Amino acid sequence: MKVSTEWLSDYISLDGVDIEQLGEQITRSGIEIDSIENRNLGVTNVVVGYVKSKEKHPDADKLNVCIIDAGVGEDLQIVCGAKNIDAGQKVPVALVGAKLPDGLEIKKAKLRGVVSQGMICSAKELGMNIKLLPKEQQEGILVLPENTEIGTPITKVLGLDDKVMDFDLTPNRSDCLSMIGAAYEVGAILGKEVMLPKANLIEVTEHAAKESISVKIDDPDLCSHYAVRYISEVKIGPSPLWMQNRLMAAGVRPINNIVDITNYVMLEYGQPLHAFDADVIAGGSIGVRRAVEGEKLVTLDGQERSLTAGALLIVDGLNKPVGLAGVMGGLDSEVTEKTVNIVMESAKFDGGSVRKTSRQLGLRSEASQRFEKEVDPSAVIPALDRAAALMALYAGGTVHQGVVESILSQPEERVIHLSVNKLNDYLGTDISALEIKVILSRLHFEHGDLDNDVLNVSVPTRRGDITRDVDLIEEIARLYGYDNIPVTAIEGPTTAGGYTKPQAIRRALRGLLSHGGLQEAMGYSFIREGAGRVFPLLGKDGHEVKLAMPMSEDRSVLRSSLLPGLIDIAAYNRNRKEDNVALFEIGSVFQSDEKDLTKQPQESPVLGLLLTGERGEKRWNIPAEKVDFYDLKGAVESVFAYLGMADMVTYEANKPQGFHPGRSASIYLNTSGGKEWIGTLGQIHPELQREKDLEDTYVAEILLTPVYQHAGERVVYRDLPRFPAMERDIAVVIDSDIEAEALISKIKQTAGELLESVKVFDVFTGSKLGEGKKSVALSLVYRHKEHTLTDEEISAVHEEVVSALEQTFAAELRK
Repeated sequence: MKVSTEWLSDYISLDGVDIEQLGEQITRSGIEIDSIENRNLGVTNVVVGYVKSKEKHPDADKLNVCIIDAGVGEDLQIVCGAKNIDAGQKVPVALVGAKLPDGLEIKKAKLRGVVSQGMICSAKELGMNIKLLPKEQQEGILVLPENTEIGTPITKVLGLDDKVMDFDLTPNRSDCLSMIGAAYEVGAILGKEVMLPKANLIEVTEHAAKESISVKIDDPDLCSHYAVRYISEVKIGPSPLWMQNRLMAAGVRPINNIVDITNYVMLEYGQPLHAFDADVIAGGSIGVRRAVEGEKLVTLDGQERSLTAGALLIVDGLNKPVGLAGVMGGLDSEVTEKTVNIVMESAKFDGGSVRKTSRQLGLRSEASQRFEKEVDPSAVIPALDRAAALMALYAGGTVHQGVVESILSQPEERVIHLSVNKLNDYLGTDISALEIKVILSRLHFEHGDLDNDVLNVSVPTRRGDITRDVDLIEEIARLYGYDNIPVTAIEGPTTAGGYTKPQAIRRALRGLLSHGGLQEAMGYSFIREGAGRVFPLLGKDGHEVKLAMPMSEDRSVLRSSLLPGLIDIAAYNRNRKEDNVALFEIGSVFQSDEKDLTKQPQESPVLGLLLTGERGEKRWNIPAEKVDFYDLKGAVESVFAYLGMADMVTYEANKPQGFHPGRSASIYLNTSGGKEWIGTLGQIHPELQREKDLEDTYVAEILLTPVYQHAGERVVYRDLPRFPAMERDIAVVIDSDIEAEALISKIKQTAGELLESVKVFDVFTGSKLGEGKKSVALSLVYRHKEHTLTDEEISAVHEEVVSALEQTFAAELRK
């Protein structure tokens, strides 16, 4: 919320207040001030001038010689090249000696032989944000209203003698999304009274509003109060310059007097308003109802919106939508230059409904920002009356007598019982009841006398965030001053902190992989659309989660895989001559079963790995070797071994999308509940490697949710073996399509607890073995925990292993 201090001074005296110091006080009291902007970027000695005449320059077709009355006692001759300069205008004139924001100092000069005694300025040259100006004023010199007084400093006319504080509000402080709310906050900090604006509303008694319009609420759950005023014979035109200046200070572009007044009052009271062209409201009636699934509405931005069931609509007497409640009005009923009669609404819409509709349509507005945080229900009528009075004053409108409204519920008075002893126990202070009452008075919270250590405090409806006594304690603490609260020892029971199991596992994995030579990557959670489909980790049936306002096309959807980001990092490094890359990332991936989100997408924790380049540094006696599939598989195996899951995980050759068809495998977790796929490892597809200009690159991606479930709580250590091991080697000839993993699994199953380990140490193929055959050599290590194994025990088990291989795989023992 941008708070103009010039505007703020309408409600609270800021005489003698240093704005920078005030910003520091507000920050220390709980609302952070992001910045304090000085609207005057360096304009001095620029005044309002009147163009008495304009003549063509005798020696330049594109220049004009103007005679200006700038209120300095004599007319000035100024040469100007702006196309829109004309006699009879009021314009900003930089006198000789003036300075402008770009560092330009105005001097008396000759332009093509003609003396120029100053400069006529554009809005841009005065340092104004031209994006907030009407299109016709964004180029050329700035033309001022006819009633602007000649000789007045331009900083006063344009409101440049102003400082704007940017309130960085947390969601609970929606009361400060208004100038009056900001005034209450500043008044409480400075201990000053707040002066509320007076509507000064004059109604025409011979015309009753209810004769021209009626209202009806069909959905009491989403709208508790709907009120309108009828204003006739308005004249559409520009709003007064002072109002435009304040809107621009708040970052709002002026449009016309009617729209500007509704925006002005919204910023003043925090209560959004909307003006309809009364002559297009069919049936002389306006109502509030839920939309029907697929119902259409063209909003003020010219976009046709397809609505979902439940969105709240404003409709006319024919039940036709004329606005999206709390978000944006309809194009058909907007105020235009031809508008004569106005129906102006002020309402209390349900914040959750507005927030849901705004999110579904990707449509946020100043109004929705306030409604979704809940507006003050007591401001509905005061804001409506204030806007009506301003329309009568600045648009010449006739305000018909009475407010036409439907009230289905009223806010209940909120009284909180505050114990002085409890407050001091919580804060570790010794604040007296009198001090507490003074702070409550500064907050404009009504309260009674102390009764048995308790104060009964009435909380105004504008402070919807205060519902319990602890909220009041926080209010008193921040205004008492956090710096004034003494440091005290913690009292009462305490609980030692600790990591959850997933946190401990992630921490362990980071340490393991970092010590193993991999570097942790922290990539964007956003990727380009379609990139995640190359590696469909979460399945092909889901939808990517698109961002409403992406920073770029390359960051337009939430990632559904970590691999595109890791591959981009590897390509980035290779383009900068860093060919050897070993990375890991632990992060979340996202997917939804809906094309258009109505609920939170699925979020899954994932571990990603990437290896490319050479295994180690080249030495004089050791040649460099490229990383391969087994380097990656070894890293993956070390992860599961460290987590005590080595015996639960198996690998099966596969041809997943995005991977090399002959150098990839799926990872399965084998539990009592069955076999579960948890990830993939392998070389990325050669076409993708060529696209990214990478050497052979190996990646893995593992779902961590099942890992969290089945990993041990902590590392389990075992005693060093007391008895010797015995090793036996076998080589078997099998069909070439049989995986070594199948052999190992069968050996473990047959040998039982006597088998300590089994490893493949050689694979041989050749014509001697026959077509379609291969020889796999395995080393088996046997050991018993309680005694030394005998040859007889080993031989019996070993023979069973060989027999099992022969029967299961038709394996032949190679001799």
